[in-house]
Amino acid sequence: MNLLLGSLTIGFILSLLGLGIYISFWIFSFPDMTADGSIVVGAAVAARLMLAGVAPLPATLAGMLAGALAGMVTGIIHTVFKVNNLLAGILTMTALYSINLHIMGRSNLPLLNIRTLSKDAAAIAQRLFGSADINLLGWQVNPLDITQLLLAGGAVMLVALVLYAFFRTQLGMAMRATGDNDQMIRALGGNTNLLKILGLALSNALIALSGALLAQYQGFADVQMGIGMLVWGLASVIIGMALARSNRLGFALSGAIIGSILFRLLVAIALRWGLNPNDLKLVTALFVFATLVLPGVLAKLTGRKKKYQTGVPHHA
Repeated sequence: MNLLLGSLTIGFILSLLGLGIYISFWIFSFPDMTADGSIVVGAAVAARLMLAGVAPLPATLAGMLAGALAGMVTGIIHTVFKVNNLLAGILTMTALYSINLHIMGRSNLPLLNIRTLSKDAAAIAQRLFGSADINLLGWQVNPLDITQLLLAGGAVMLVALVLYAFFRTQLGMAMRATGDNDQMIRALGGNTNLLKILGLALSNALIALSGALLAQYQGFADVQMGIGMLVWGLASVIIGMALARSNRLGFALSGAIIGSILFRLLVAIALRWGLNPNDLKLVTALFVFATLVLPGVLAKLTGRKKKYQTGVPHHA
């Protein structure tokens, strides 16, 4: 049961990554490779500040701001200097590797002996439940796991509600319209370059927030923790969009969160059943590939079947 609660907590934390990737990939149609670097910069800034004595919440928000700056850099490289969007993200991601090393001072920063949000959650659990395990539906559960899950879930729900409200404002709808048809927005007098920069800043701010929370939950920040996170986020969003089966904003945001949780649970089950952790990134990549390719293959097969049934030749 504790394994399940831990997987759910990580799923909620990484759903912020999924929400960020949803903004860049689905709303703006921008293949932003910055994610692998911005999730680390959020963790690195938060960890460094907490080690310097800064309270966990301001340190986490500072990590979020650092991610927003990384997204702005990618947006400026693309819009101002007219660099291809994919290459702009790669350039920023590559630069962030060295920047993160300078921020952290080394490749790994342990957070075991300092105050973090996870330690604050432990203090809350101690006050509410005491130190003994509690009985939950016949399972003996660590109260810290419940508290961390509730706090992570509450934070994600709050972020999702703020995003939903924001994207229904005039500025938010202009951002969504820019992703659909930027020429129309320019014809109406809108500054599409500024909207793209703001959108990428928002996307990477959420991704960095995910990194800051993840570092505090697992007890360390590592310069390698961002490897493959873009694919992980894509997998979560793809699952969520398939479940939501709707492009409406509320369904899409909910789908990104649910997809992240389900994907984390699938990973936990696979590891429990004996999957080699070294194969996790490979399995994730194969899963995303299959999810992207199979719908098109099935559509072609379905179309051919219908043509055959109506008497139309296969080569028509």
